Amino acid sequence: MGHCVVPEAEEILDKEFPVLNKGFVRLVDYLGSDERIVQAARVSYGEGTKAYRADKGLINYLLRHDHTSPFEQVNFTFHVKMPIFVARQWIRHRTARVNEISGRYSVLKDEFYLPRREDICFQSVSNKQGRSDVPVPDELKDQVLELLAEDQEREYASYQELLNKEIARELARINLPLSLYTEWYWQMDLHNLFHFLKLRMDFHAQREIRDYAVVIFDIAKKVCPIACEAFSEHIEGSVQFSRSEMEALRGLLNGTDVVLKGKPLERFMKKIETGREE
Repeated sequence: MGHCVVPEAEEILDKEFPVLNKGFVRLVDYLGSDERIVQAARVSYGEGTKAYRADKGLINYLLRHDHTSPFEQVNFTFHVKMPIFVARQWIRHRTARVNEISGRYSVLKDEFYLPRREDICFQSVSNKQGRSDVPVPDELKDQVLELLAEDQEREYASYQELLNKEIARELARINLPLSLYTEWYWQMDLHNLFHFLKLRMDFHAQREIRDYAVVIFDIAKKVCPIACEAFSEHIEGSVQFSRSEMEALRGLLNGTDVVLKGKPLERFMKKIETGREE
């Protein structure tokens, strides 16, 4: 089987999909497709020996049973522009190949992230790393946006002043805030991309990186629609139960008393109801 060409993917190559106020995601290149996944799984068969329905069934079987190596045959290269604080969360996915713009060599642009008014929230009381649903007064939202914008303007002015005094770029940049935009080329295979999407499209993830993950998933669907549909069915829309939780589930189904050690029963029941961990 030769080079995989997907017409839907070809149509969006190099197209910028906006994210946040000044960011974007762009598909630079791709290698492989749904066909490459099934070809890798059926390594002894030629192209076209199976029907679409059989290919779909095979891809679902592979993903459902965690046979991941055929998905590693598909690769994506993205050009992404995001705030530095998003990039620092993103880079924790160490299975990617990354090349980021360097503030040692380049003069960084005067581009900063400012949240939308509706995204300004209080700190959650129950979640140490999350946001509360308690409404923030409009007056306080205005103050937050004003403070953020003032700090960004002041820090970039200081950066420019240091550059004008011919201070080394690698030193002039050190006070720039996390809201500054950075850019990188980010390459990852489909198996690891699915892991990234599982974590970063989850409601626990920070809202800003979720926005990027959703756009990347929409792009991936153009390249591998069957595999992405299988991901939605078996990974994104699924929940994992522990051994003790499975015993409790059997109790529920059999109409017997439910005893769950190490976890409040209410949380377990909510997990069943919502299909996600709180």
